[in-house]
Amino acid sequence: MMDLEKILKLVQAGDLDVEEAKKQIIKDGIGEGPANLDLGFAQLDIEREKRTGFPEVIFGEGKTAEQIEAIFRRLMEHTDRVLATRVDAAKAAHVVAAVEGVTYHETARSLTWFKRPMLKVHDGYIAVVCAGTSDLPVAEEAALTAECLGSHVERVFDVGVAGIHRLFRRLDLIRGANAIVIVAGMEGALASVVGGLVAKPIVAVPTSIGYGANLAGIAALLSMLNSCSPGISVVNIDNGFGAGYYAGLINKNMSKRA
Repeated sequence: MMDLEKILKLVQAGDLDVEEAKKQIIKDGIGEGPANLDLGFAQLDIEREKRTGFPEVIFGEGKTAEQIEAIFRRLMEHTDRVLATRVDAAKAAHVVAAVEGVTYHETARSLTWFKRPMLKVHDGYIAVVCAGTSDLPVAEEAALTAECLGSHVERVFDVGVAGIHRLFRRLDLIRGANAIVIVAGMEGALASVVGGLVAKPIVAVPTSIGYGANLAGIAALLSMLNSCSPGISVVNIDNGFGAGYYAGLINKNMSKRA
């Protein structure tokens, strides 16, 4: 893919005629204003990375395997990394077989592709702290997302409040992070506990894990929103992607100031 400046220079040098330049601009979605690629079933925002620092992410749930494949192929033409979340194993198998270089992360239920090896480009690290093993899919989604943004991630798993001594053994590692993601279901108390022990920003993720009165994550969500511990932001139920992205932005901006 050529950018607009390169196309214009080729026209100026006489190496590309005007009609061919127009075709190239239309093909690559280059032009004035936000550039979109029209796939019929999807409008790809290929300039999102320029605006926000990270390319458009594919939400796999509700899409067919063929649609995910098609979006992957076109995004790969415009960026050096592609992330798709909420992709089940059957859809992932299709995409991995069809598109070279795609990796499926089973626990995170996510697909990734990188033009070059994934680098940890920002200083410091993010701690992803998970209450229980049942919360791992959401926690891994958060961790993988933060890694795709260029952050190093330290995983601290299965340290819920029912065995709080496990948390204290990892407290120094958690306190050393630039940002902390807390993932918890049931009553969601882990976010408040950690919030009272650290001086770093926390992104809390309630999960839908729990028995009846957990109400598919509503109980944990309300607990986190009502936390008396300061410094806690809360994302939606099971939204590991949103938490990982937010923590990644915090770490990125802290690295810039360092």
